[in-house]
Parts: sequence; structure tokens; C-alpha cells
Amino acid sequence: MPRKALTALVLATAATAALTACQSGQGTADSKSSPTAKPSKPADPFAGLSAAEIADRSMKATTGAESVRMKGDIQDEEAGGSIHVDMTLSTKNECAGTLGMGGTGKADLIKTGDTMYMKYDEAFLRQQSKGESKATVDATVAMLAGKWAKMSTKGADAEDIAGFCDLDSVLSDAEDAGSGGGSSDGTASSTAATNATRAGTAEVDGAKAAVLKLKDGKDRYTMYVATEGKPYLLRLDSTGTDAGSLVFSDYDKPVPVRKPTGQVLDLDALGS
Repeated sequence: MPRKALTALVLATAATAALTACQSGQGTADSKSSPTAKPSKPADPFAGLSAAEIADRSMKATTGAESVRMKGDIQDEEAGGSIHVDMTLSTKNECAGTLGMGGTGKADLIKTGDTMYMKYDEAFLRQQSKGESKATVDATVAMLAGKWAKMSTKGADAEDIAGFCDLDSVLSDAEDAGSGGGSSDGTASSTAATNATRAGTAEVDGAKAAVLKLKDGKDRYTMYVATEGKPYLLRLDSTGTDAGSLVFSDYDKPVPVRKPTGQVLDLDALGS
């Protein structure tokens, strides 16, 4: 499911950053001050910090935000390939945006209070109904395609996606990792990252960022951390087990939650 894949990607990087920070002598910052630098050149906010320490600061800032927009693609075998996500979610357990699975079709999603609203296009419904009879698939498309439907988030069918809409839930384990989580005796796991380095600077949607490269076994991560304001995570690229790319923006901005107007199909009433 989307939450599983998204959480795996973010948590893997958080754990990598935290565990690497426990390893001394790795990933030193590459931005020592130079006596010939121009006075007008902005100061490096991460001067003297290792790459792992920068990543750790970024995860703490990111998990401390009240809301964030996540946009990008993640590989997920359960979805039949990739998941495209463009969602804004908050610690108030609300979200709004779109999901696409398997590279085919999309679903609009809004969650507010204990109610989740969804609108699927035909391609999405057919992709997710593979294995069903043609008659069943056609009936599902006729009933749901292009129409808003709602269900209670307390139902079993909505539990997974409802959890995805809660920023605290998605990033709770990442916060533990970012604060130096590990085994109960404080030792680093044997799966700790083998290396973390700083790889210059870049821009993400016009925002300046420090680029960090992290390795954990066969997995590779590239983090783009904001160098102005709070050290929020601006972009995360991954290859390996949880391959994908996500862009993070609109930190602490209100989630654009608006209940659908007009006729809304009540799925709970249909199932009763």
C-alpha cells in the first residue's frame, strides 16, 4: 500500500542517518571556511558538521513539522510497479492529494475528521481490479469512476490509507531514528550505514540545498537538505530496495481540505 512504501523510503533514510552518526570518523563536512572567500558569500549553516550530523538535523526538523507536501514516485511490488504520490498531510490527521498505482490511473483523496473521500478514474479502478471477472470490473467502474465516494476511517478497509494521512503516524518511527534510536543498550545495529558524505550543493525548486550521499548495504540515498531557514528535507532519492524519489515542500502550511460538493456515494451504507 502507499503508506507502506512511502514510510519504508523515508524511514530507511532516517535510520541510515541516525546510525551513521554513531560511527566516528565518517562523512566529514566538505565546507571548511576559506580565508580567500568573498565576504558576501553566505555562511555555510552546516560548517563543521559531518554529513551524518546534517542528515540527523534534517530528520529532526522534518519530523517536527505540522504539515508537509510529498510529491514523487516510489517502487512498490504490491501496487504492480510504481506509486505516484502528490499528497499534503498533517499532524491533525488530515490529508488531500492524489495517488496513482502501477503507473495507470489516479485516485483523488481527501480526509477530514473521521471521513475519507475518494474519487477514482476508470484506469485506476481497472488496474486495481485485475483478477476479478469482467462483469464485476465493469460494474465497479460504472458505480465509482469519476464520482466522489466516502467511507468512515474507522472501518477496516480504510485503516491503511487513513493511517497514511496522519503525518505523525507516517514519520513516527523516523523521528525515533532521527533522534538516535537504536537497540535498547544504545549500540548501533549491524545494518548501520557504511558511509555518509557531503556532495556539494544544489537547488530544489529554487531552494538552496546541501546534498548528502548515504549508503546502507546495497541501498543508496541522496538527501537534499535546506540551507536556508530550518534544515528541512527538500528531496530524497533512493536506489535499491525502496527505490524512488520524493520532493518535500509547503512545510507547516494548511492542508487544502475541502469536502466534495454535490452527490457523494456512501460506501459504508452500500456495504451495510
